[in-house]
Amino acid sequence: MTTAASSQVLLVDDDPLVCDSIRRMLEFDLHTVKVATSAAAALDLCEKQKFDFVILDYLMPGMKGDRLAVAIKQHFPDLPILMVTADAQKVESLEDKPAGVDFLMGKPFQLAELREAVSRISRKE
Repeated sequence: MTTAASSQVLLVDDDPLVCDSIRRMLEFDLHTVKVATSAAAALDLCEKQKFDFVILDYLMPGMKGDRLAVAIKQHFPDLPILMVTADAQKVESLEDKPAGVDFLMGKPFQLAELREAVSRISRKE
């Protein structure tokens, strides 16, 4: 089963295994995925290619996901951003999302949860 429409997705996480897992989940639903393993690489890719949405990790070295979300939104204010995090405190405060973050999802998650998040992004809920 696939989601409504395939999208161009930027995936940002410093953990190669996490990137590979999420990339596979998204590609299974026919999305095209570009991976960045750092904030600098993500910003560079945003300048070079149009994306439908960004999925980024919260805890990354150099620049945390919330700061990266703000940096992306400065240049691309309409680009939806889904931040995933294993930080239980962040997940508990889903109503109080960090600036620049449109959607927040806890790790670990299942394919069905990722599909639902992508569907919400597509509907811009």
